[in-house]
Amino acid sequence: MEEAVLALLRRVDTPTVCNAIEVVEGRRGFARFTRGSVMCSAPAAGALIGHARTARIAAIEPPAEAPEIVRARRMEYYRHMAGGPRPALAVIEDLDGADAIGAFWGEINTTVHQGLGLSGALTNGVMRDLGDLPDGFPVIAGSVGVSHGFVHVCEIGTPVTVFGLTVADGDLVHADRHGALVIPDGYLEALGDAIGKLMETEAIVLSAARRPDFDFEAFERAWAAFERART
Repeated sequence: MEEAVLALLRRVDTPTVCNAIEVVEGRRGFARFTRGSVMCSAPAAGALIGHARTARIAAIEPPAEAPEIVRARRMEYYRHMAGGPRPALAVIEDLDGADAIGAFWGEINTTVHQGLGLSGALTNGVMRDLGDLPDGFPVIAGSVGVSHGFVHVCEIGTPVTVFGLTVADGDLVHADRHGALVIPDGYLEALGDAIGKLMETEAIVLSAARRPDFDFEAFERAWAAFERART
C-alpha cells in the first residue's frame, strides 16, 4: 500500500498534495509548506517524495575551525546522507540566507548524492552546472550562481528552515517546481484516497469548463455539483 501511494505522490504536483492534506484533515488551514518562489533544475522531472536528510551549510566566510575538523564533518555529512530510510532527499539550509553565494549543488555533488541513493535536493541556497546535473536528481534551490565560495558543512541532522518551512531529519517531504511541504505523520495511507477524491471533484468543474457550450448557467450547475461532492 505504501509503495502505491508513494508512486502516486511522484505523479502529482505539490499543490495537489497540499489540497489533499486538507481533504484528509477535513478543513482548510494546512500550513507546513514553503513560502515564496523557488528555482528548479528540472521543472519537467516531476515531484520529489522522500524522507529528509538534513544539514546546514555556509559559504561566504571560510570556516573558523581547524581544517581536519571541517574535513571530518564533511565525511560525516556524506555518511548521514547515505543512511536513513528511503526514499530520501537532501534538505539543506544555507545559513547565508538571501546573501548565499556558495553553490553546494553542482555536477559533482549532485552525482555523489544520487549515487548514495538520494532522489534530489531541496535548499534555500545555490545551484550551478545547469545542463550537467544528472538526470533523475532534481535540485530545488533559492538561486543559481557561479562560485562554490567557502562552502562547508556546519550542522548535520538538525532541524532546518528553507523558504520558511521547518523540516526535521526524517520528515516526509513532497517537493517540485512550486515548492515543498511536509506530509504529517500518519497521513500517507489516507492521501491516496484523498487525492482520488480531489481529482474526481475537480473534474466536475474542469470537464464542464472545457465544453464548447460552457456558459454561466453550466458553470452554476457544475459548481453546485462540485460543492456537494467535496463536502
